Amino acid sequence: MTKLLGTLASIFILATGMAQTNALSNLKKKDSAQYFSDSIRNLPPLEVRSVRASENSPFALTNVNKAAIQQINYGQDLPFLIQNTPSVIVNSDAGTGVGYTGIRIRGTDGTRINVTLNGIPYNDAESMITYFVDLPDFSSSLNSIQIQRGVGTSTNGAGAFGATINLATNDYHPEKYFSLQSSAGSFNTFKNTLQLGTGLLNNHFTIDGRVSNITSDGYIDRAASNLKSFYVSSTYWGNQSSLRFNVFSGWEKTYQAWYGVPEELLATQRTYNPAGMEKMDAPYANQTDNYQQTHYQLFYNKTINTNWQWSTAVFLTRGKGYYEEYKGGAVLSDYIETAPTKTLDLVRRKWLDNHFYGQIGSLVYEEGKNKFTIGGAWNTYDGLHYGQLPYLNSFGITPNLNYYFNNAIKNDFNTYVKWNHQLTPQLSSFVDVQYRKVTHNMYGFDHNPDLIVKRDFDFLNPKAGLFYKTAQTSFYASIAVAHKEPNRDDFEAAKNQQPKQEIMTDMELGFKNKQGPFEWGANVYFMNYKDQLVLTGKINDIGAYTRTNVPNSHRAGIELEENWKINAFITSAGNITFSQNKIDAFTEYVDDYDYGGQLAITHKNTDITLSPNLTAAHLLNFQLNKKWQLNFTSKFVSKQYLDNTQNDTRVLKAYFLQDINTSYTLFTKQKWNAQLQLFVNNIFNKLYEPNGFTYSYLSGGEITTSNNYYPMAGTNFWISLKINRK
Repeated sequence: MTKLLGTLASIFILATGMAQTNALSNLKKKDSAQYFSDSIRNLPPLEVRSVRASENSPFALTNVNKAAIQQINYGQDLPFLIQNTPSVIVNSDAGTGVGYTGIRIRGTDGTRINVTLNGIPYNDAESMITYFVDLPDFSSSLNSIQIQRGVGTSTNGAGAFGATINLATNDYHPEKYFSLQSSAGSFNTFKNTLQLGTGLLNNHFTIDGRVSNITSDGYIDRAASNLKSFYVSSTYWGNQSSLRFNVFSGWEKTYQAWYGVPEELLATQRTYNPAGMEKMDAPYANQTDNYQQTHYQLFYNKTINTNWQWSTAVFLTRGKGYYEEYKGGAVLSDYIETAPTKTLDLVRRKWLDNHFYGQIGSLVYEEGKNKFTIGGAWNTYDGLHYGQLPYLNSFGITPNLNYYFNNAIKNDFNTYVKWNHQLTPQLSSFVDVQYRKVTHNMYGFDHNPDLIVKRDFDFLNPKAGLFYKTAQTSFYASIAVAHKEPNRDDFEAAKNQQPKQEIMTDMELGFKNKQGPFEWGANVYFMNYKDQLVLTGKINDIGAYTRTNVPNSHRAGIELEENWKINAFITSAGNITFSQNKIDAFTEYVDDYDYGGQLAITHKNTDITLSPNLTAAHLLNFQLNKKWQLNFTSKFVSKQYLDNTQNDTRVLKAYFLQDINTSYTLFTKQKWNAQLQLFVNNIFNKLYEPNGFTYSYLSGGEITTSNNYYPMAGTNFWISLKINRK
């Protein structure tokens, strides 16, 4: 790894030297300071542009600007703000969009969606899941979101194995501002956000800040959330450079709602929560998840001249927290070997204590028909996993004694080169090659403390495409290869059962056409997987259910979009995705309670878990007058299977939802304005479940299946008041 870091450092030193030499050779040019000042301040920051796809890139993408984010940001988690973009499905453990939430794009789950914050990796390095709950109300600090579907362009962090979400907060605010938002909603939900900015001070400095608090009882029983966060950004703006420091943090305390509702209780106890129920007299009151995550980001952007730009950033993400749970009838010696074999009720805490740090950088050269981007990153994740029995003070056991303790270190390095070339006035080409190296070192696991895993992965991810644009129509085609390493849970297997890397080839073909007020487009994709990791129910040598590589699988579909300005008052915008998501062949393993072991069942050409064949969303906007607008949105998701067997007894039913929101400008006076918003979600009180899981076993000669679901709330209301000064 040291050698690789040295290589990266050499790249940046060489790149910087080249840029500086070029700058010296252009000292006699009459580039005004004002030109540099405007370009460095008003353009999107280079750390974001380096990993994002431009509008003329041969990929399927959606951009969401600040105005659109603010219009729908009243308190729900970030996935719910983009739920009506193409091929997106969201879910919420608490049933309200507050607390733990999840997102799937084209059927791929959060572990396969690359997420960056200002170009800096955000996915948890071990599980590769993105826990948006750890950054409550981060949406209020966002300036833009880009969603790339498929492999997309090279970025930093976990491999994009189905989609990429780029979040950007770094922006230039030359005028001072003040904003206060208070929201109240169903299930005793409240959000309060205060934002302010100094504007440009002494022609060089800006400071922006935010504090937020969100609380909710949740729709599911006891699924309460108490979320707090802050964001501070300070920037020095030079004529040719900028130096920005961000620090933001989120703290969450949520009552666990992870376990789902058994199918047999959906009709009568739809909000049932099994968490904490091992306590006999009443549910355990502190069956909670507690975590704080703080981010430190330092960015330097440099405009050398009209051709060269350079950017780098260093970062540290600090996370620490635990979840607490009540365990009834526990055997003490299972936790502490030296303790007596005694059955008792106890409380345990499972801790994470981690540091994630690294550097990103990019060098951009533009001249004539060419644009080159050389970039890359390195990062290290150092994570402690340990368990404690905080309230046990008997049998000679010290409270908070660690009953397991293991460490994991993951190193990730990547470098990429992108080349955009204008072949003709209408036709441009795109070439992107990324090298990525991942090193895992895991020193024991919770259930297997003696297992030491050391694995290295080397990935080469090439991408290429063409983009053709006329006055009214654009066409594009691309092909991209992506590799992905297994996550931590996949490695918790015997030495001879270690997982392989996953490989995907993604082909995209699309176009857009604009005829006056009507715009529409289509994108056809084929994502072909080799050795995709899926759950089969197989127990490994240590008794854990881990994912298994299946040789061949694919996702194929067509995404259609439209945007129609019907008249001065009505706008229609919608999308629909038709897809097929298949595993060629795999073997399902079912626990055999009659004779022990597992029963093997072979399946062929089955649908991939939680991958609907049809998703659609539509927005109808009515601009009633200058002060008042009304939005009517609809969302449809077809049937989904809970596992890879395509068994019709293990499904999520299709659902069709409608929401209404309206906003009214109360007043606009000089620099002050106030807006009142009302949101009514699920207006027809549809009872639906967007997520779930299943488990099957053989008993009494018959296979029994247990389905569990995560229900969403019926009709629910939010009201929000925003007061702004600009």
